[in-house]
Amino acid sequence: MTFNDNANVGGNRARRRGRGVAIGGGVAGVGAIAVLVLSLVTGQDFTGLLGLGGGTEGSSGETEVAQCDTGADANARDDCRLAAASLNIDQYWAGQIQDYREPQLIIVDGSTSTQCGTASNATGPFYCPPEETVYVDPTFFGVLREQFDATAGPLAQLYVLAHEYGHHVQQITGIMDEHQDRGTGPDSDGVRTELQADCFAGAWVADSSKQVDEDGVAFLKEPTPQQVADALNAAATVGDDHIQEESGGVVNPESWTHGSSEQRQRWFDVGYDNGPEACDTFSVSGSDL
Repeated sequence: MTFNDNANVGGNRARRRGRGVAIGGGVAGVGAIAVLVLSLVTGQDFTGLLGLGGGTEGSSGETEVAQCDTGADANARDDCRLAAASLNIDQYWAGQIQDYREPQLIIVDGSTSTQCGTASNATGPFYCPPEETVYVDPTFFGVLREQFDATAGPLAQLYVLAHEYGHHVQQITGIMDEHQDRGTGPDSDGVRTELQADCFAGAWVADSSKQVDEDGVAFLKEPTPQQVADALNAAATVGDDHIQEESGGVVNPESWTHGSSEQRQRWFDVGYDNGPEACDTFSVSGSDL
């Protein structure tokens, strides 16, 4: 997906954190043990796996995403693209949800500790509910390209970001609280939670070219069919069945946490075609999920 070169994206609230930050104990230690698994999955909700304690802010502190002022900057760099898209996504959800509050977006540089475990390109992008913060290391997209043959182009990257913002929507609307015992398996609330976030991401993508900067300039151009296909490719790449196949293991639906490639693509399409109102993955039967 392409930003309009003259769009003003300088008002984004994204911050950089990390670079050589030491990994602490507690949940960060659990995260280190689970790196192999988590490196294969994006969009994970870490609260069920790692608990909520023990993380501390990286000693290097936080800085702004440098030289990220225009759409041209966003088109040139992954970190600025993510920061710029946060403006667009927040504007979209503010129009959908009364009293919407924005999450924090942290662009991870190396690694940093959080209340939900360690954030790095090994753990993949994730949303930390107690902090209401999205963590993304842009080098993760290189991992997708190299290890899983994903194209991981601009819209695919923004799909991943929008998926994590979908978890924020679930957090502030009470969906996460309502479905805390998410578990695993093809019909689990865990999978339903992730598929709903995919659906929310698709809804945003369909509407993304309508969000404008303070001067009325659209942030993003309309996505092309090829760009949408790229996002769907990313959704398929992080399907549980595809990850298990690529890892050389047996496909075991009972261990799924995010859904199959087909499910992830289909629910993205549901949101893209019908908007967020159609994203109630919790009301459909298992056979229709």
